[in-house]
Amino acid sequence: MDSIRRRRRSAGALLFLLLLLPAPALAGDPYAYYEWEVSYVPLGVKQEAIGINGQLPGPALNVTTNWNLVVNVRNGLDEPLLLTWHGVQQRKSPWQDGVAGTNCAIPPGWNWTYQFQVKDQVGSFFYAPSTALHRAAGGYGAITINNRDVIPLPFPLPDGDITLFLADWYARDHRALRRALDAGEPLGPPDGVLINGLGPYRYNDTLVSPGVTYERINVDPGRTYRLRVHNVGVATSFNFRIQGHNLLLVEAEGSYTSQQNYTNLDIHVGQSYSFLVTMDQNATSDYYVVASARFVDAAAADKLTGVAILHYSNSQGPASGPLPDAPDDRYDTAFSINQARSIRWNVTASGARPNPQGSFHYGDITVTDVYLLQSRPPELIDGQMRATLNGISYIAPSTPLMLAQLFNVPGVYKLDFPNRPMNRVPKLDTSIINGTYKGFMEIIFQNNATAVQSYHLDGYAFFVVGMDYGLWTENSRGTYNKWDGVARSTIQVFPGAWTAVLVFLDNAGIWNLRVENLDAWYLGQEVYISVVNPEDSSNKTVLPLPDNAIFCGALSSLQK
Repeated sequence: MDSIRRRRRSAGALLFLLLLLPAPALAGDPYAYYEWEVSYVPLGVKQEAIGINGQLPGPALNVTTNWNLVVNVRNGLDEPLLLTWHGVQQRKSPWQDGVAGTNCAIPPGWNWTYQFQVKDQVGSFFYAPSTALHRAAGGYGAITINNRDVIPLPFPLPDGDITLFLADWYARDHRALRRALDAGEPLGPPDGVLINGLGPYRYNDTLVSPGVTYERINVDPGRTYRLRVHNVGVATSFNFRIQGHNLLLVEAEGSYTSQQNYTNLDIHVGQSYSFLVTMDQNATSDYYVVASARFVDAAAADKLTGVAILHYSNSQGPASGPLPDAPDDRYDTAFSINQARSIRWNVTASGARPNPQGSFHYGDITVTDVYLLQSRPPELIDGQMRATLNGISYIAPSTPLMLAQLFNVPGVYKLDFPNRPMNRVPKLDTSIINGTYKGFMEIIFQNNATAVQSYHLDGYAFFVVGMDYGLWTENSRGTYNKWDGVARSTIQVFPGAWTAVLVFLDNAGIWNLRVENLDAWYLGQEVYISVVNPEDSSNKTVLPLPDNAIFCGALSSLQK
């Protein structure tokens, strides 16, 4: 861990020079250039992590609305790699999405340049590998999209900006985790929790070994900081809190929220939040920053607590006393679901554009398509343990869906994904959803499995309109929030419960809808949504295939 700390401190020397150049085709929107090497880096004594330019977390992408990013990625791993830009909508540019349905993976030793615009977005996002459980080993970093100067923040400008990554960690590497899943074995509980790639502060001499390198957050008294917190773990929900300090929630994955104080907040896999935290306590000591696992066995709970330190510049001593309290019942999903319902859209704040977020009256739009997606615990299909949606476990074809669509490759996929659970034997298939361009889709996630799941949709933000226990029925629509449901890209679904979202399909392409829990994602719990503009004969709603596209599968012969 010390070696990672040293690499993080040298981040500036390892980043390619950031250049601001005019972009003639995009009316002067600036360009930012980055040069990245993805490789294995030491983690502690016996393990390796995946770092970028020797860092974990990797270099931050700190840009402004409408900037263009050019990120040249060299794959220094011994396995094919893709990076995806979690929450970045890739308007008109599914070719840059970095998932198996849109891109051929970057082979070991190759480099590939991503080029995309952060069009009409603001907020806190992250990048991470999308391939082969690589995210379990790291490879993640921050994407911060700042407001343009002409768009005011809905709160005073903070005195500083701090990013925290929460992750569960396994002593086994990602290859061993894959082998376990391939053998039909569950991963079981993780072995620890990392905050920014580092272990816990020694808050308890029995539970934490001496010499563990931990994250220290340096602050000045009286100042207010914006904390951007991301859960980039494998499958663990975390409760996040700071000893003695309130968390004023202001943003969730690119949407400004109604501002509310929390003493703690559950953050589920793949989710991102921004808080304003004021350093208003006395400096007699440092303070604990805690991320503790939710919904886990009591036997595993103590080792699944990440602890960092909040250090005032005039602090007079180390943090002391017990950790701040977590929710009373570690298994209490009712607390968590009520907390999730309390997160609302700030309808009067401007987002990336000058008009208020609430000027898009999603509750008044007629729904054109309804998909009820049901998950179940993993089950045997053709002798393999697999995870499903509506009884279908997705099989990624050797030819990415976008390439197959462009080159009319037959037999790669079928546009026949069912819009509700089918009373039939589960199967393996490459079946995708046929979306309606500029249609308004209602998606209900029904979790009949036994753990909290998070779902993420590439290419869009959806409106979270409802969640409750039991089976969803059409009468459930009577409980929907049709005014200030927050727009975001990742949402939790509790076991034995449902979550409903609405999404306006105005971004043409083929977009991945997946469970963020890495074990279930690896086992096939995902689907793609094809959104084609039938009137686009001149291909203006999707950018052309990039000149540097990598070809694979049925199109391997086209590789230059």
